[in-house]
Parts: sequence; C-alpha cells; structure tokens
Amino acid sequence: MTGRSSEGCGRPVVLLLLVVLCLFVVGGLLFLERLPTAVARNFGPPSPALSAPNRIWYAAQLELRRQELLLPRDPTGPAQTFEISSGESVDAIATRLESASLIWKADIFRVYMIYAGLDRSIQAGSYQLSPAQTPLEIAHAMQDATPSEVSFYLLPGWRAEEVAAALPLNGLSIDPQTFIALVQNPPLSILPPGWPVSGGLEGYLYPGEYQLRRDYSAEQILQTFLLRFDEQVPMDLRVEFERRGLSLAEAVTLASIVQREAVVEDERPLVASVFYNRLAAGMTLGSDPTVQYALGYNLAQSTWWTNPLSIDDLQVYSPYNTYQVTGLPPGPICSPAISSLQAVAYPADSPYYYFRALCDGSGRHAFAVTYDEHLQNACP
Repeated sequence: MTGRSSEGCGRPVVLLLLVVLCLFVVGGLLFLERLPTAVARNFGPPSPALSAPNRIWYAAQLELRRQELLLPRDPTGPAQTFEISSGESVDAIATRLESASLIWKADIFRVYMIYAGLDRSIQAGSYQLSPAQTPLEIAHAMQDATPSEVSFYLLPGWRAEEVAAALPLNGLSIDPQTFIALVQNPPLSILPPGWPVSGGLEGYLYPGEYQLRRDYSAEQILQTFLLRFDEQVPMDLRVEFERRGLSLAEAVTLASIVQREAVVEDERPLVASVFYNRLAAGMTLGSDPTVQYALGYNLAQSTWWTNPLSIDDLQVYSPYNTYQVTGLPPGPICSPAISSLQAVAYPADSPYYYFRALCDGSGRHAFAVTYDEHLQNACP
C-alpha cells in the first residue's frame, strides 16, 4: 500500500485557508465600502473634521450599536429639566444623561456626538429632555438652548390689540394684524364646544400666565386663551349672571368696564353695584374707559387708553360712549380678571350712583349717592 506524503496532504488545507482569507478580506472591503452609506442613512454624514480611519472606526461602532441611539430609553417617560454648563465636556454631559436615565449608554452617545461633529456645538442652557426622545433627538436638541415654549402673561385689562402687540415681543412668531383679524372674526373651528357667544372675542382672552409653544399659529394661541376662559369661568358664575338678567356677553361687557375702573380689587363689587344702580335707574353708565376704548390708539401718548380725557373726547360719537348711550356698550372693552367677573355676579348692595378717584394716588374711590355729593368729592 503506497502512503501519501504529508506535503501532499497539506496543500489543499493551505489553499482552503487562502480562499477563506481572500473571502474574508473581500467581505471586509465590501463592508467598509458600504458602511458609510449604511451609517449615513441613520446618522447623517460624518464630521469633516474626522480623519478617514476615525470615520470608519466611529461609523462601525454606530452600525453595531445603532439600536441604542435610535430607540428611546422609556417611551412613556416624562420630561425633565437638564442643565448644561458653559464649557462642560461631551463626556461629562453623556455621563449625566445616562445617570438621569435619558439615554441608554454614555459611550455610544459620545461616539455619535463626535461622529456628527455635534460635540463642538453643544449650547449651555436649560433643556426639557425626555427618555421618550431617542438619544439621537436628544443630541440634536442640545444644539439649541432656545426653549420650545415661552411664558406669556396676558394682563387683566388689556384690549385685544395690546395682547396682539405683546405676542411677538415675547418670542412668538405671530403677526399682530392676523391675530386681531381672528379676534374680530373667529373661525368656528377654534371655539370651545357649546361656545355661547357670537361675534368677536374681545373680553374672552382670559388673563393669566401661559406656556405657549413657539410654533403655535395665531389660531392655536387664540384657542388656548378661549379654552382657559371656558375652564375658569364656572357654571355657578354663569348661572348667577342669568339670575341677574345678563347674558354671558353682557356680563363680560360689564366686568370689562369694572376691570378698567377699579384699580383696587376689593372695590370691584362696590363699583359693580354703582353700574347696576345706574342701569336700574335708566341712567347712562358714564364710564371713562368706554370712551377710551372708542377713541382707540393715542399716538401722542403711545397708549390705547387716553388719559386724561378732554371735553371734546367725551363728545366722540360711538356706541361705546356711555356718556351718550344708555345701557351697556355693544361688547367688552378689555379682558376682565376673574375678580371683576365675580364682582358682576355678586355685587355689593349699595345706594351709590357715583364714584370718583381719591386725590391721594391710592387708586381707591370716593362713592356718592347724589350728584352734589359727587361734586364735593372732587379734588381741591
């Protein structure tokens, strides 16, 4: 029996190893060739500042651990405030994000930040971040410290034009004229369910503090104000308006006058009683703020509320001039606070028909039953 030499047996093994090695090399080269395209689909192009070897190294890590960047840590997790200090390193930020359970792993988050060049453009500031965001979304959120929401305070006593002017001043991209047009002719789609008021929305922009998204449209902002009004003016108050013979529109109109007349909150029920007494007696309301509303913007004084009013001002022809027209004006003149609405629902029981400001600058008023008493309360 003739035996084969060991050399003859080894050749096929060597050839097989060479074939495997060639396949491995070819496969590796194909992988490296396709890697940038595959990674770019999920993570975008690499930073131009990276060297070619680093691009491959970081891209390979991203491809192997992509789920840790593309999936949120907790889809139902609430937002939390995350502060970034000036000069804080990406390593420190990534570690804190992991500790706060906002991302899966700090090391792969850091890899992505460097790969994308985002480690060089992190902005110091306060962020609202959530584990419901993907780590990728969190990485990009940290490039802009501008908050997605702004605080907006709608002051009691503002007329719609003042609200409109304040919106862009508070960082909202709203054209004041567009907003006013919506207030005057609101689309049905923005009105709360069962909204009982027809016509314009002056007076129904509920005062208070709001958190408004910067990307809100004028319609969304106006709807937010209306929904707050609908929520904050309870049914028992509306029932009381009806008991006093006032529709919601009439009650808001009277409350808006009380709002502008009574600077001191605890005087509002007494001021409301004066107007009720005058209405019952068939007298005009004789309210300066209604004339101010009729006059509109005073260019010389840079205000919507002309003060003081002249004799000529009091002669302005307008259904809002309550020195000339008996009863309530056609609609509200401003946004009343809830205390003014409550004063209309529950006015004081008083004999007064007149009031005028005290001379001490306190904002309080002297009240009178007769016109002679009213004249005596004038400042010396």
